[in-house]
Amino acid sequence: MTIEPIKTFRLTLRGFKKDDAMWAYSIWNDPKMGEYLPDEAKDEIDYDYVKELENLGDDNECCYMIPVLKKNDERVGTCSLMFSEDKTVCDIAYCVHENYQGNGYATEIALGMIGYAREQGAEKVTIRVNEENGPSNSVAQKCGGRIVGEKMFQKQGTDTMMKELLYEVNLK
Repeated sequence: MTIEPIKTFRLTLRGFKKDDAMWAYSIWNDPKMGEYLPDEAKDEIDYDYVKELENLGDDNECCYMIPVLKKNDERVGTCSLMFSEDKTVCDIAYCVHENYQGNGYATEIALGMIGYAREQGAEKVTIRVNEENGPSNSVAQKCGGRIVGEKMFQKQGTDTMMKELLYEVNLK
């Protein structure tokens, strides 16, 4: 799913390109940065998986994006949004590279996607956050999210079970 770039105060959330695959992989599969994500941490680069990631920009259901600094187009993380079939619910996700954490970028990314969802007529936005990821839970709450559910999931390639909280932001 491709959309026009979303502009925020400091960032542009642009569409995912083939050459963003290794950037996304370096975050999602890093033991520290990906600690709370469902993706498996990797000791060595899985080039087959990287090849799969190269096609994320062409996904028909989910819009994968890369937030970049407006001042120099430097990448700061990854994000995505996906609308329900009836377009009333938009699920968002965000991840900021450790070099940029603590600067409010995750909140800015989330608010940018929430604003976009509102413009598209969505009635609510959902955000799934690992229960133990304090900073990401804070972002969901700053954006007006309220916990409406929880579920357990298994981290890929491991026996580790984690709890995911489901936040809902009402747009009406």
